[in-house]
Amino acid sequence: MINAERLKQHYEAQSQFGKIAETGICRPAHSPEEKKVFELAASWMQEAGMKTRIDNFGNLIGRLEGTNPDLPVLMMGSHLDTQPYGGRFDGIAGVLSAIEAVTALTENGIKPERSIEVISFADEEGWRFNKGLFGSRGITGKYEEGELDRTDGDGITRRQALLDFGCDITKFKESEYKPGSIHCFLELHIEQGPVLDNTNQPLGIVSGISGPLWLTVKLKGMAGHAGSVPMNMRKDALLGAAKIIVALNEITTQDPTAPTVGTSGSLNVFPNSRNIIAEEVVFTLDLRDIVQSRRDEREKELREKIDAIAIAHGLQYEISVDTDSEPRYCAQWIKDIIRSESTDMGLNIPELMSGPFHDALALSYFCDYAMIFVRSKDGISHNPKEYSSYEDLAMGAELLYRTMLRILEK
Repeated sequence: MINAERLKQHYEAQSQFGKIAETGICRPAHSPEEKKVFELAASWMQEAGMKTRIDNFGNLIGRLEGTNPDLPVLMMGSHLDTQPYGGRFDGIAGVLSAIEAVTALTENGIKPERSIEVISFADEEGWRFNKGLFGSRGITGKYEEGELDRTDGDGITRRQALLDFGCDITKFKESEYKPGSIHCFLELHIEQGPVLDNTNQPLGIVSGISGPLWLTVKLKGMAGHAGSVPMNMRKDALLGAAKIIVALNEITTQDPTAPTVGTSGSLNVFPNSRNIIAEEVVFTLDLRDIVQSRRDEREKELREKIDAIAIAHGLQYEISVDTDSEPRYCAQWIKDIIRSESTDMGLNIPELMSGPFHDALALSYFCDYAMIFVRSKDGISHNPKEYSSYEDLAMGAELLYRTMLRILEK
């Protein structure tokens, strides 16, 4: 069994790095705060018998060597970076639970044939450089041209952030995993939604991850004095952006029975003066669905709306695709193990989809994967009020541990 008290202490210790308010965390990717929490997590990995390293993508990796190191590894983990106004459990639960599972393994004197790697992936959240899953895409060879030139709000490039973090950006290839080298990937995560809380279930089995489409739209109009340009002569980029954002909401809510979601969460206005008509607006659109064909249809409708609104207001526009992933489903054989072990724990837990994406999404293109969800109080996440009880988290870690043992038998 896992040690629930030790796991609780680990949660409380890590929450001090990047702490905001009483329960919040702001821990940007590739930052000094993340480096410090990596050092702490690495010390726990080492206590569990793992050898640790930070690769050139900025991933923290702990490896417990198996008796047959040539076998593909069992990989577990998540991420330790947070949103700028984040909580104590998003991503963090997956890393700490994986460390605890390996610690319990070694304490019980079990020496696996297959090596185990616990990983905290770099920049899962994606807010600092407006593109997420950097570390998990990196190790699978899916990083893209131009990613190092992306800048954060302070003008710092990802290239510079990685260099400051101690990474060698000329050696990305050395940090990639060879095809077939990962047996499967397990990720425990808080649900970040209300389903488990509403049904009074502590844990859930994830069926799959919705495919996220991230777009950045740039609208170009013409600046003018807010008091003198007649309304019918304006080329107001902000008005156009507002109408597009409303259109996204209308498109995604047209079928109340569908799990389609859409969000515009970032908007930059130029020249950003109260008495100047906005000349340029750059904003993000986030569209997700578990059914690819439906998401494709909603994207088509959205693009048609953008074009029509731009024409109506005399605006020019550009659309860039930052992330485009199809829905990815969990491996049935691993779900069967999770189901069996949860039943042995006296639980009858539901299966549910994940609207948010996770590092498991990137790994799904490389190996079989599965996820365990832990109940989130009121479904709150990406907020300092994010909360999962230590009892539920310990139960999730125990299920992860049991699932790990079963997979190691294969």
